[in-house]
Amino acid sequence: MNSNNRLFCIRGAVCTENNAESIIKNVEQLFKTIVKENNLVSEKNFVSVQFTVTPDIDELNPAAALRRGNLGIDVSHIPLFCSQEPVMKNSLQNVIRMMITVYLQEDATIQSVYLNGAEVLRPDLTRGNS
Repeated sequence: MNSNNRLFCIRGAVCTENNAESIIKNVEQLFKTIVKENNLVSEKNFVSVQFTVTPDIDELNPAAALRRGNLGIDVSHIPLFCSQEPVMKNSLQNVIRMMITVYLQEDATIQSVYLNGAEVLRPDLTRGNS
């Protein structure tokens, strides 16, 4: 990375049904939207992608789903990690959260992405994504 870059974390979340097809589709959509909204043009900028899932998502690991998606960016060398979201009363169900760590220009502005009902998690960070 050049000296004008710094580390950023970009957050996002998507609601999904608990089946492989829906998980793949929604993880792919979330990743592609984050990439587009944040002008992530090269896999060289990526450090890692971390996921959490609510306990009701158990059909497919979202890291595996991301590797199966048609992404336009080669993720085969990007470390992916997944863990379970803590169980909290009245929390939104069927949610996959994603945090992408990337190097970008120091003055970059990042855009979080919340889709398919997950917008309620962080309306303060949501910019008309649906």
